[in-house]
Amino acid sequence: MPSPRAVLLSALLLGFPLQGALAQPRPPAVVPVTATQERTIRVEGQGEVKVSPDEAFIDLAVETRAPSAQAAADANAKKMDKVIAALVQAGVVRKDLETRNYSVAMEFEPPVHGAETPKPRGYQVNNTVQVHVRDLTKVGALLDTALKAGANRVDSVRFGLSKPETGRDGALRDAVERARQSAQVLATALGVKLGPVLDASTITEPIRPMPLARFAMATAESADVATPIQPQEQTVQATVTLIYAIESK
Repeated sequence: MPSPRAVLLSALLLGFPLQGALAQPRPPAVVPVTATQERTIRVEGQGEVKVSPDEAFIDLAVETRAPSAQAAADANAKKMDKVIAALVQAGVVRKDLETRNYSVAMEFEPPVHGAETPKPRGYQVNNTVQVHVRDLTKVGALLDTALKAGANRVDSVRFGLSKPETGRDGALRDAVERARQSAQVLATALGVKLGPVLDASTITEPIRPMPLARFAMATAESADVATPIQPQEQTVQATVTLIYAIESK
């Protein structure tokens, strides 16, 4: 009895159809599928809530000038040591003190009578320290303490939230309500009826420390009166996207 391979070869050579020589499985029939796209309304809502801050960041600096870089650096180090010691004595823990910038730069005399080459005047050293304040009632007093100890520049006072998730739930609820209202307005204007929510997504904006625009230094004669500092409320924002189905009539 000839093998299947021999039968296949003979059929190919003689041009015979293969159905009788070797059975082949037929591919499954393709059944066309009619795709239906559901009609939807897509809306976006933005919500926000105001939250009182619970922490502050103060950038204090000590600037010193001297004829030589070493003299300016030595004088700066002594003053900054006094500032840090005063802050620690006032209750700031050392982990809440962080050096933000340290620079040494040569200073020059302003050019006179069209001089092409400015003359060196000396060196300036800048050391900036950030103070993380966890008790906002102490911000003004800590500013006074640092200035009395030798700090001669306050770069900024910023307020923030120690827990970024604070207020997020309220902002999300506000965003959802605004998105729902927008969807209803659209549906009414289009003459359709809203169906269920098919999809929902959200983006919560990160909370950034809010800088204090300006503050007044204490001028009271009494040492018991601290520099007045008014914390600013923080804004927590959230964005929600909703996709509603449109009910069929």
